[in-house]
Amino acid sequence: MAAMRSDEGIRYEPDERSPWPVSAVVGFQGVMLILPQSVLYMSIVALSAGQDDTYLTWAVFAALTLNGVGTALQAARIGRLGTGHVLITGTATPLIAITIIALSEGGPAMLASLVLVSSLLQFMLAAWMPLLRRVITPLVSGTVLMLVAVTIVPIAIQRLTDVPEGIPVAAGPTAAATTLIVTIGLGLRASGAMRLWTPLAGIVAGCVVAGLSGLYDAQPFFDSPWVSIPAFAMPEFQLPPSMEFWSLLPAFLVMTLVLAIMAMGGGMAIQQTSWRTPRVPDFRLVQGAVRANGVASLLAGLAGIMPTMVHSANSVSLTSFTGVASRRVGFAFGIILIGLALLPKLTALLLTVPAAVAGAFVLIIMGHLMVEGIRMVARDGLDYRKALVVGVSFSLGSGLQSQDIFGELFGGAWGLMLNNGVLTGGLAAILISSFMELIQPRRRRLKADLDVSALSGIDKFLRGLAADCGWNDTSTNRLCLVAEEVLLSLLGATEVDGADSERSLTIYARPGGKVVDLEFLATPQDENIEDRIAYLSEQAESPEEHEMSFRLLKQLASTVRHRKYHGMDIVSVQVNRSQ
Repeated sequence: MAAMRSDEGIRYEPDERSPWPVSAVVGFQGVMLILPQSVLYMSIVALSAGQDDTYLTWAVFAALTLNGVGTALQAARIGRLGTGHVLITGTATPLIAITIIALSEGGPAMLASLVLVSSLLQFMLAAWMPLLRRVITPLVSGTVLMLVAVTIVPIAIQRLTDVPEGIPVAAGPTAAATTLIVTIGLGLRASGAMRLWTPLAGIVAGCVVAGLSGLYDAQPFFDSPWVSIPAFAMPEFQLPPSMEFWSLLPAFLVMTLVLAIMAMGGGMAIQQTSWRTPRVPDFRLVQGAVRANGVASLLAGLAGIMPTMVHSANSVSLTSFTGVASRRVGFAFGIILIGLALLPKLTALLLTVPAAVAGAFVLIIMGHLMVEGIRMVARDGLDYRKALVVGVSFSLGSGLQSQDIFGELFGGAWGLMLNNGVLTGGLAAILISSFMELIQPRRRRLKADLDVSALSGIDKFLRGLAADCGWNDTSTNRLCLVAEEVLLSLLGATEVDGADSERSLTIYARPGGKVVDLEFLATPQDENIEDRIAYLSEQAESPEEHEMSFRLLKQLASTVRHRKYHGMDIVSVQVNRSQ
């Protein structure tokens, strides 16, 4: 078991209270990352679908407000909603194409109905996450994050040369290069309070160079009003739904599945970025991330606009650059973004950032996201089967993104949707993982009480399994000892927590010629066994008694994984046969 790295760059962890001025500075920089995208994509959707200015004004206002609400909800962790981390919510860019089709065919009423119904899928997936653990895995989530990065990078590159007519073409790349140099330079050299200003310094430097070249246009700021609250009109829902609704619903459901997977990936990535000593991802928080995004999407449906999604890239890069992971940043972000929704003049000021400058910064953000995706895949363990899943899915998704194969074959909503590399690659990863699960040897199951008295039954169960696999006595004894230590570890945590001793235990065992995979499903506890094993002190001459089970597990098992869900703990161990 590899020791966990320590990230000394984190100044404030999620549970620490960063000063409000610091939180506001970091939150403001997060707003600068998400604001242009939200306004631009909402404008594209409304204008492409032939909607009037009234709807466009309302859509932009509602999107900014709900993005702020969603980010604050992620930071708050109310009950089973949210993560307690800085997880930025933004506009669901993968749904732009089918949103335009829905608006064109049925207006805001049809879009509202489709978003409302499809958003319920996120709540279902959050509840079913333990059951889907072998299909929607960290491997799949990491692959999706990498695909998001490679699909956005070409768009960012195109923006580097996006200059108005009459301006030298070199002005764009020059401003972009300035942004990259300042941001990377400060990111590598700055420490302490200076790190807080790294993203903003890079953007400001790029804007200054752009202004010297005539690329900076401040006229939209002067043309915008100071305060504006658009009129709200609740969309009229159609009952019974039209045929157009039923024809588009499958596409919305499939894309919502992608949004949920992206939320899962974001929930895991932000946990690994936000602590000085990274922890094993808590899947209860991952469930909370999906639920919180479901709430924001549900509200988007009521508002008649396209749904929200977790923007993992912005979240991870903001935390990495500034070193501030306090949840107060999420609250500050929400307050600032909602305030900007009411103050169009300030919004217009932030939107004056030239496309080349924004494109350069997006390149850095996508680099962070790519690295986090790779880390997530690597932490899940890469054997040749998993490498095949990642390689094929990534190649398929990144390759199809630049082609119009499905558009020519199917046309309409399905053609546009399947041309999305994130969707195609993500579905490929899910399907290949599912097939890999189906062809594995059948799992055997044992149910017992989580009690020492269950040891004899577990021992008999595993010895029979080992005999069927043709294992020798040494391997069989090690298999039984691993199971015993997992049981004792779970029981030890129960005693420390003072939990009810009457807890159920289900063991799944998958036999193999050289390896046996064991899964222990138990009612939840506070302690994470995988964390305890990773944090064991190798220098301890006389380890404490309660650490003995963890130390034995570390020596006897090839891998130990502990996933904590709401209502269930799952400990997975792998035991190799002795030579």
